[in-house]
Parts: sequence; structure tokens; C-alpha cells
Amino acid sequence: MSKNSKLTKTAVVTGASSGMGHAIAQQLIKDGYRVYVAARSIDKMSDLVAKGAIAIKMDISKPADIDAAAQTILSQAGTVDVLVNNAGYGLFGAMEDIGIDEARYQFEVNVFGPARLTQLLLPAMREKRSGTIVNITSMGGKIYTLLGSWYHATKHALEGWSDCLRLELEPLGIRVVVIEPGIIDTGFGDVVVDGILKRSGDGAYAEVTQRVAKVTRQSYKPGTGTKPEVIARVISRAVKARRPKTRYAAGRYAKMMISVRKWFGDRAFDSLILSQMK
Repeated sequence: MSKNSKLTKTAVVTGASSGMGHAIAQQLIKDGYRVYVAARSIDKMSDLVAKGAIAIKMDISKPADIDAAAQTILSQAGTVDVLVNNAGYGLFGAMEDIGIDEARYQFEVNVFGPARLTQLLLPAMREKRSGTIVNITSMGGKIYTLLGSWYHATKHALEGWSDCLRLELEPLGIRVVVIEPGIIDTGFGDVVVDGILKRSGDGAYAEVTQRVAKVTRQSYKPGTGTKPEVIARVISRAVKARRPKTRYAAGRYAKMMISVRKWFGDRAFDSLILSQMK
């Protein structure tokens, strides 16, 4: 570990090959961090490497990849100052139509993978008694939608996991921050539509699936969502804050939808969601 690596703070961003992860990595590079970027495709992170990032090939669903990535980071940097658990994907379709193996994989990517990476990097953070762990959940960690049972299950789980982790680590000088993005221009809507049509476009849930696909296309039309750079700037502010908030809801519809569910209750929220399907 070089003298410069001791002076420069280190950040790790998973799922950095596109979307929010890519924007977050760019922001942290701009903020002066030595940034490790991890994703399945290194080629898609070449522009980040050109700006000074260190790219690591890692599939967040594979323990061996996670172990190797953590070992590389710690051997080179010694510790981590900011960990952004961003990697994830959305599994959508009727609960009945999705196999348990596929649902289990959703949990591997969205919950157990980030948890494993956090476990491996925590000892070095504990040793220096500082650091910030940023977990990207979603407004979907507080609300729910039609045909999103497995996706929302993972995001709700990540929220609860983060809250418990915050209590465990605060006495050790480590902060845990939750980011709850709303609709972001990342191509997520296309993933949702493709997934629900593939899994539930025919059969018992075909009618509601077509309605959900239509509403999703409208909600995620290019240019209508929030730019991922907005989320990157929220994280930048949270990391710099002396005492950051425990969670930040940001992006189109995030604060509004979370508030509606919180203040009006489940039945009113059910009615709101179902009214969009008519």
C-alpha cells in the first residue's frame, strides 16, 4: 500500500457499469476519492477507468467473485471509507409464475451479495472506526406495486437490514445511509416490462399484466424520470455530512409515493395503485 493510498480516501461502488452506479462512481471520482468500480462487465467501465477508477470484474451473486474483489481492494487500499451497495436488478411478474430458484437469485443479487461484501470490508472499517456504508434500496423498499412481489421483498429486506446495521455500527464510528430512488432514467422500465410479459403475459394474470406493462411504459418514457446524476449528488452530500440522515428519498415520485403509503394507509394505497390499472 503506497503513501498516496493512505492519504486518499477510498470508495467502492458496485453495479457501476451503467445507470446510477456509473453516475455515482463519476461523482465520487470528482469528489477526490480513489474509486473501485465493480460489475460483471469491465468493458462498460472503461470511461471510469480513464478518469482514474480501478475496475474489478465481479458478479454480486457469486461468493467467489465477492471474496476476490474484497481481497483485491483491501490488499491495495488497506481499508474502505465509502461502500456503495448499488448492484441489483428487478424481478417482476406474478408471484405464482416465478420459480423459487429465480426468486432466490433475486435475493442473492439484491440482499445476500451486498451483505457478503459488507461483511468482508467491515473489519478494516472497524479497525479505523470510521466509514460510510450506503445501501441503494428504492422507493420500492417502502411501497409496493402490482406484479412486483419478489423485487419488493428484497428491497424491504434491505431496508430492515440497513436499519439494524446502522444500530450495530454507530458505536463503532461507521455510518449507514439508505438511498430510496424513485423513477430514474436508467432503462429499468424496459426491464420491468420485458420481465412481466415474459413470465405472466399469458395465463391467469395476462389481463393485469398487459395493464401493468402499459402503465410502466408510460411512467418510464425516456426523459420523464430523474437523471441518475441527481442520486449521485445526494450520495455525495450524505457522505460529506457530519451527521447524515438515515435515509434519503430522491427522484420522481419517491417522496410522494412513500408519504401516501405512510400517512393514508394500505387500503388507500391499494386503491391508488389499482386505479392506475383501469
